[in-house]
Amino acid sequence: MAIARIRRAMFARHANPWSAWSRWASTPLVLLPVWTRRRSHTMLVALWLALNPIIFPKVSDERPWSTRAMLGEELWISSRPKDGAAALSVATSMIAVLALVEARRHRAGPAAVATAAQMVLTLVYWQQMVRYLERHR
Repeated sequence: MAIARIRRAMFARHANPWSAWSRWASTPLVLLPVWTRRRSHTMLVALWLALNPIIFPKVSDERPWSTRAMLGEELWISSRPKDGAAALSVATSMIAVLALVEARRHRAGPAAVATAAQMVLTLVYWQQMVRYLERHR
């Protein structure tokens, strides 16, 4: 299946800790184009988020926590169970939307708090993905 091969190729590189952690650290960047309302910012952030999962080399060591989280996510995406991780993903997405709404309103404090909550929940999700990998591999 072509989609599965594309997903495997992407995750082979996104599982690199540099990719995983730099993408996580880039979470606040998503607010920039909404805050500034500049198309150029939208293009730059979109470009970075599109390139991030593929610009780093493939992993050779699967021991790092972030690598195991990304590999667990790849496995989880393939089966899409209706579990706590799915609910957490929905909650995290809702908080991300709240952060975007607050950025649109130029409310820095609430946008920052929502973004911080999103980032914390992402780490909780990653831990769930590590556990998923350990149980299903």
